[in-house]
Formats: sequence, structure tokens, C-alpha cells
Amino acid sequence: MNITDISILSLPMRSKFRSITTREVAIFKGVRWGEFSPFVEYSDAESAVWLRAALSWANDPLPALQRTTIPTNATLPAVGADQVADVLRNFGDFRSVKIKVGEPGQSRSEDLVRIRRAIELYPNALVRLDANGALTPSEALSMCEELREQNIEYFEQPVATIAQMRNLRVELAQREIEIKIAADELIRKASDPYLVAKEEAADIAVLKVQPLGGIQPALSIANEIGMDCVVSSALESSIGLAHGLYLAGALPTLKYDCGLATASLLAGDVTSKPLIATNGKIEIREVEPDDDLLSKYSASEQRTDWWLRRIERCFELLKT
Repeated sequence: MNITDISILSLPMRSKFRSITTREVAIFKGVRWGEFSPFVEYSDAESAVWLRAALSWANDPLPALQRTTIPTNATLPAVGADQVADVLRNFGDFRSVKIKVGEPGQSRSEDLVRIRRAIELYPNALVRLDANGALTPSEALSMCEELREQNIEYFEQPVATIAQMRNLRVELAQREIEIKIAADELIRKASDPYLVAKEEAADIAVLKVQPLGGIQPALSIANEIGMDCVVSSALESSIGLAHGLYLAGALPTLKYDCGLATASLLAGDVTSKPLIATNGKIEIREVEPDDDLLSKYSASEQRTDWWLRRIERCFELLKT
């Protein structure tokens, strides 16, 4: 394993996201700095795919780029309506915003209030919704009905299964609700990432570098799946976001803004020059950490030991 200078970091969030207030990541040095950051609840088998991606990024040649800047969306966690303005202000100017819905413990009425507050503040922005598969089919359909007159660009992973996604697409078409459906988990967590396209269960494929095993596997999916693609982050540090930016830059076509501006959700990063959007775009570049920030956000001894053991286990899985 060609890595040195491993650092385990605990980065603070500006607001709770995916039920966490700090984002733990591991970074290491190969030819370039890479990041390994599966969420802590992920199994070793799933996390090993993320490690393969991190090792590839750190050591393999980078892809040829078709563009040098990537248009990005703002991301709004499942915050209360009173927090919407403060969260979105951190993203500066943007033309699209992804709004999280379906958070455990929250009601659909709370989701709608959050969405409508964002639309009130940014009436010209394209709105995307993301439920991470948490809604029932009836909840997803009801939300789409409630928002049929709004400028909803697409609904990402509203429900959990391919059959539910396909049926929702059919129902939306029958009701003449013009909201597209995007697949995330049904691609990155599937044994067959192409099944969602074969079953006509979505209009858009969401690609994330680490969960798909690296830039080249993600490019292969993009080239073969026959769907428009959006590149999104997994809430990485700026080092991890660079992986996604290079994937987005290498895609033959890029019709939609990408979810790669999530460094704005962090209250601390590994570099003093984070990958923050300017006028809704981020320039593609590699990132190196700052020693003082590595020291500032260094994880506890206990968490560091947990991550190092995790890396060892995942690396052993890659060898089998």
C-alpha cells in the first residue's frame, strides 16, 4: 500500500448533516494526497471500495479533462426554516440548491416548510430534493404533488427500491408532474449499477467517486449507463472533493450542476485554501493539507486507532 503520512481528522460541521456534527476522515500521501472517508457505520466490505478509490487517486495518473471549472449546487441539510438563510449564505452565489428531506425524526410538513423557505429566499434557483431513499412511495408522490408548481429540477433517491422508483416515474408522468428522478444509492450501493437504467427507474445518475471505487470505474458507469450524470460528494474534506472535481472534469458531457461545493458545510477543513465555489463554480485542482490544520483537527487517540485498524482491515480485503 503506497501511502505515508496518514492523518485521522475530525472536522467540525456548521450544522448537523446526516445526524453528525463532525466529519471524520483519513488522509494520506501517495504521489498526491488522498482521502479515505466512508461513514463510520459502513461495513468493512463496503468501505474497502472507498479505500480502493482513495489509493487510486493518490497513486494513479489523473484523467484527461474536458473542462477546468465545475458548476456546483448549494446543499441545504435538514435544518429548521429559521436556519435556512444562514446555511445557504455560506455558498455565496448559486443557481441550484439541493435540499435534504426525509430526515429521521422529521415530518414531511417540516420538509415542505424548509423547501418553501429556500424558494422564498432564492426564487430563481433550481431546486433539487434528496431523500436518500427514506420516503414511502405515497410520501414521495404527495411531496411532488405539493411542489408541482415549483421549479423542482429533480428528486434524488426519493424511495428505496428500483420498483418503487420506476413506479413513481410512471405515476408522475401520468399526473403530468414534470419532476425528474435521480438515482444515487441504487447505483453506488448496487451489485449491478446498471440495473436502474435497464429498469428505466431514473432519469439521472448520481456518481460519487469513493463509493464507486475510483474515477475510472465511475467514468465507465457514466459512459455506459446511458443517462445524464451528476457528480456529487460524500461530504469529504477538500482533498476528497478534488477526486470528484476531476471526475466531473473528465465526463464527456456535463449537463447539470454538481454537488461538490460541500466544503461550505464544514466549519474546518484540511487546507487554508478549501475548494469553495465562486459564483457557483469551482476550479479543478489538487489540494494539499496545511500542517497547522492537521494538528488543529487531529482526531483523538481512540478515534485514530479505530481508523487505522479499519484501514488495515479494508486493505486486507482488497488483497483477497
